[in-house]
Amino acid sequence: MAILAIALVAVFQSQSQSISMAGQARFATTASLLAQSKMAEVETMDPGEINADSGDFGDDFPDYSWKVDVTEAQVENVKKIEVTVTNERMKLNNSYRLVLYRYIKK
Repeated sequence: MAILAIALVAVFQSQSQSISMAGQARFATTASLLAQSKMAEVETMDPGEINADSGDFGDDFPDYSWKVDVTEAQVENVKKIEVTVTNERMKLNNSYRLVLYRYIKK
């Protein structure tokens, strides 16, 4: 009986860890695709129209939100554009960040 109890504890712990890892993998895949999509939208914008903004992905991805930050890079005429996608349900490791450096002709 003791051997069976020890074996079951190990199996259940392994199953729990597997579920957690699958959730993290799902988040990483979804967040990276959403961030790439939002970054593609930003890249197609006129350079003068790119500003910091935030929002969500609507009913298709209700737990996910995005934020765009635009700052000056250390190089002249270059902007640093960061897109951060966050999953509101997750407590830990719930954000994914994508960075683009774009030359802005003045």
